[in-house]
Amino acid sequence: MPGPRRFPLPLIAAFFALYVIWGSTYLVIRIGVEYWPPLLLAGIRFCVAGALMYGYLRWRGVPAPTWAQWKAAGMIGILLLTFGNGAVSVAEHTGVTSGVAALAVATVPLFTLLCGYFWGARNTRLEWAGVILGMIGIAMLNMGSNLQSSPLGAGLLLFAAASWAFGSVWSRHLPLPQGAMASAAEMLVAGVVLLIGSALKGEHLEAMPPVEGWLALAYLTVFGSIIAFNAYMYLLKHVRPAAATSYAYVNPAVAVLLGIVFVGETIGLEEALAMLVIISAVLLISLPQWRKPKPEIR
Repeated sequence: MPGPRRFPLPLIAAFFALYVIWGSTYLVIRIGVEYWPPLLLAGIRFCVAGALMYGYLRWRGVPAPTWAQWKAAGMIGILLLTFGNGAVSVAEHTGVTSGVAALAVATVPLFTLLCGYFWGARNTRLEWAGVILGMIGIAMLNMGSNLQSSPLGAGLLLFAAASWAFGSVWSRHLPLPQGAMASAAEMLVAGVVLLIGSALKGEHLEAMPPVEGWLALAYLTVFGSIIAFNAYMYLLKHVRPAAATSYAYVNPAVAVLLGIVFVGETIGLEEALAMLVIISAVLLISLPQWRKPKPEIR
């Protein structure tokens, strides 16, 4: 009789990176924007991470992207990282707590379903129920004191989630580079655009950041952009999509807990109820994916 099925160590490490590291980036962004202008922080983060990944891949013999692939990666990088992550950084700079920011971004799967509809995807009744429940959760979230005190932050977070979802769906129809080279190209283009936006906005350092600011930048670059993203790519190849994207309803809980423990953030009753509703909605739309068989890997 075969023994109990073992969960491979690489999968455990990848899920840890996806849940804990990605969940912690919201708190680290909140710390980082206390010392760096938000667009400058995001721009340096992605330029450095993209350059490191690109150099390593080229050293390993991975071919450089073609011009068509650079254009495709650039458009997706701008949607996901410039608009998506950049908007989150600016929102947290306006005073939105890291937990609420993570919760708002957890609505990405809801927007993904809506965006997919314009490319011919047809959602099930269960998925539409999840979308409706998620929209109710968004309304409840905006009733909380945190986002009411920062209407700009609320708008930026919803824009970030919608932009990430649109870019994710559109990426399936574009000639992106293969494997991790797509991520490297996306980060490079997005980082440059963020730095241009930072310059146009007139951002500048009032003083050289202290050690905490440099550590936040280093953490976001190495752990948030390189390690966690590659863990996500690894999971996409070895587990069902619903498992790989389960970070959407785990990250908010991690971000809220870390924010409470390390920087004394608090969430009100409205935000707590909104968290339950939004996470329930994401779980609801994930159920059909869990039932689908895992595609064969060749």
